[in-house]
Amino acid sequence: MRLPISLLSLSLLCLSSIISAQQSAEEQITSFFNANTKSDTTSGSGHTNNWAVLVCASRYWFNYRHMANALGMYRTVKRLGIPDSNIILMLSDDAACNTRNKFPGCVFASAHGPGRATGKGGGGQDSLDLYGDNIEVDYRGYEVTVENFLRVLTGRVPPSVPRSKRLLSNDRSNVFIYMTGHGGNEFLKFQDDEEISAFDIADALEQMWQKKRYSEVLFMIDTCQANTMFSKFYSPNILATGSSEMDEKSYSFENDNDLGVAVIDSYTHYVLKFMEGINKTSQMTMQDLFNTYSFDKFHSTAGVRSDLFNRPLDKTYITDFLGGVSQAEVLIPLPPSDPPLEPESQHEYSAAPAPHDFNTTSEPKEEEVSLFPELATHLLDDAEKSTLRAWTSTAVLLGLVGWVAARRSASAKASP
Repeated sequence: MRLPISLLSLSLLCLSSIISAQQSAEEQITSFFNANTKSDTTSGSGHTNNWAVLVCASRYWFNYRHMANALGMYRTVKRLGIPDSNIILMLSDDAACNTRNKFPGCVFASAHGPGRATGKGGGGQDSLDLYGDNIEVDYRGYEVTVENFLRVLTGRVPPSVPRSKRLLSNDRSNVFIYMTGHGGNEFLKFQDDEEISAFDIADALEQMWQKKRYSEVLFMIDTCQANTMFSKFYSPNILATGSSEMDEKSYSFENDNDLGVAVIDSYTHYVLKFMEGINKTSQMTMQDLFNTYSFDKFHSTAGVRSDLFNRPLDKTYITDFLGGVSQAEVLIPLPPSDPPLEPESQHEYSAAPAPHDFNTTSEPKEEEVSLFPELATHLLDDAEKSTLRAWTSTAVLLGLVGWVAARRSASAKASP
């Protein structure tokens, strides 16, 4: 009975060594790709994509600063990595080519700067033409309405609306919503023609949550009495901030004597100035941004509402909302399945394509991204080698055990 027990013990020992070798290889792969993954260690955000909805609710030349506000935020989110395909820009677009514009085709956020003479510049946000030649306005002019804004958020768009005008977010999306214009106590004017209330936006965000159209939302608004616009929010995972409290004005930063109008609002100016100091991999947090809020700079009381937000502000990176930084998960490839059909067979047996339902909003498919494929292949080769060595050791041990058992049996038969 001792011999079978010994064989069983050796088999279990070899099996455990095989399992441990495979686990160690997987741990090597996981630890390598998670070494620089800040969202897993500090931020705690589980999002996989970012979207931005930027709204300038004003029109006419004298509201030049509101267009500069939205365009400045547009440039910032693009610089930090959010592509145009994930940005919905709503803009009256009547300032760059206005006959009163001394700099045709340009929109500046500063009354000075080396780029104003040529319409170009590399001196940062102030001297840069915010309009430029690489801007995509999704809703222009009279398309900027309360109805269209609410349809964008909730996904209730007509079938004729192209994908470029749709917010194709999902439950793993972080959505940044920025609004600027003329407002009051719990309302914001659109095009000097209609108003949107705090209740409208709160209900739209609730529909987004029920339809799993966001993971987290950053809501930012620059208008008079801005903080009243997020006072009615009740949906989870929303962080909101505004430029002024109830009965307070939101002031412009500076006037341009050449243009005859104010070029940017104080709140947005200082937010954009702070954003110029961060990049795609920055670890600056929302708390760092909020710590820069000052009545002396804004001439109003900027507010923050975080009771609906379930993460600490000092652990929430700015790039979680305004950047294009996302997580990448590395998957060990599965064994190959049955070979695909030949092209002729596919063509012969393929069914007619199913009709597309335009009443439902399609969501972008998430692709598994394999970073550094050569290194991943090398690590997987090491795992295969470890498994092969473990099986070889098992075979050698079993051979030795069998040889010892045969010698003992032969010596036992030879003894009298």
